[in-house]
Amino acid sequence: MAGPRRGKREDGHAKGARILIVEARYYDDIADALLAGAMKVLEAARAEIDRISVPGSLEIPAAIAIALDAAQRKGRPYDGVVALGCVIRGDTIHFEIVSHESARGLMDLSIARGVPIGNGIVTVNTEVQAIARAQMEEQDKGGDAARAALALVAIKHRLAGK
Repeated sequence: MAGPRRGKREDGHAKGARILIVEARYYDDIADALLAGAMKVLEAARAEIDRISVPGSLEIPAAIAIALDAAQRKGRPYDGVVALGCVIRGDTIHFEIVSHESARGLMDLSIARGVPIGNGIVTVNTEVQAIARAQMEEQDKGGDAARAALALVAIKHRLAGK
C-alpha cells in the first residue's frame, strides 16, 4: 500500500498566512503531538499563528465560528484554520456523535464561510492508533492538517489574485 503524499510544495501563495489553530485538549499527550506537527509545518510557512484550546472535539466548530467572527470584527480575518483533536471509540454511541458532528461542523463552516480548514481531528478505535496518527515520526496528522489548510489558503489566494 502506498503511503501518503507529503512532498515539499513551494507555493508562495500561502507564505505568511494568518492561521488559527483550535485544539481539543481532552487527551493532552495526543493533543501535544498533533500540535507539534501542525506548528512545525506552519512555522516553516512563516504563518502568523493564533491558538485556542477547547475541552473536546465537539467544541471545535463553535470555537472556530466565534474566533472567525471576532477576527472579522477586528479587521484581522484568518486566512485558514487548523482543527486538532482526538476521538477514541468507547462502549457507547458517543464516538459516532462526536466524530460525525465535529467533521460535519468543520465542513459546514468551511463551505458557508469560505474559510480553508485542515481537519486534524483523528478518530480511532484505540489510544495506540491515536498516538501513531498524532506523532510526527509516524503519521503526523497534525502536520497533514496544517498542510491541507495551507494548500487551500494557497488556492484561495491564487484564485483571488493575491
